[in-house]
Amino acid sequence: MIDILSEIIAHKRREVAGQKGRLSLSDLEKKLSTTADIPFYSMKGALENSQSGIIAEFKRRSPSKGWLFQTANPDQSGQVVNEVTKAYASAGASVLSVLTDEKYFGGTLDDLRQATAGVRIPVMRKEFIVDEYQLFEAKLAGASAVLLIAAAITPEECRRFTEQANQLGLEVLLELHDEGEVDYIGPHNSLVGINNRNLGSFVTDLQKSFRMAELLPKETVWISESGISDPGIVKELRQAGYRGFLIGEHFMKSDNPGQSLKDFIDSIVVRL
Repeated sequence: MIDILSEIIAHKRREVAGQKGRLSLSDLEKKLSTTADIPFYSMKGALENSQSGIIAEFKRRSPSKGWLFQTANPDQSGQVVNEVTKAYASAGASVLSVLTDEKYFGGTLDDLRQATAGVRIPVMRKEFIVDEYQLFEAKLAGASAVLLIAAAITPEECRRFTEQANQLGLEVLLELHDEGEVDYIGPHNSLVGINNRNLGSFVTDLQKSFRMAELLPKETVWISESGISDPGIVKELRQAGYRGFLIGEHFMKSDNPGQSLKDFIDSIVVRL
């Protein structure tokens, strides 16, 4: 079986190298230094104070499921992002996640810009981050948080990227996939996610979050990611200690993602 994550990371490194050739890191730094104050909304605070803890994701496609959501007219792409993410915020999302990988997930950095410009809640850049360059891009696009995937970087890179993100005013969600990655968690990682989907094979196992709960630091905010489609599971995960629940496919494959989220949150509240 092809290891999809390895393929994605190899492509991402080539992609970032190309971006640096067109606009250097120093140019990005200069651009950020001359940009007016960028609003920051705490993802950690939002999840700690939320009754539902839903992180609603704008996700166009996935390597395993194909297109979940697309627009026939590329000229209206930004409008679609704006409509969906605003609907998510209105429906009660605690945080938004926006996938910006284009080759495998159909997203773009412009999707992130559109989302952050239209809402007043935390927006996380969900990306395969392999270079500090992408952190500066995220900040300039208005993100309040970024995702770091342990399986995509070394422990030293994780520490360095986390520190750089914090210096830029970005919170970090550190994503783990198995018990062997717990050592990636450092003193500055206050948000820790467990991805129930294996990014090598794309097989989903919701029990992974329950198994990993015993290994996670109690002082961090725990987030369960992927494969969640039942409000009842959210209640069980909350009882296990989780405070955030990243959901994308369940909402994006519906005709009305915002309404789908509202119905989901209503069901959670009834069960609590």
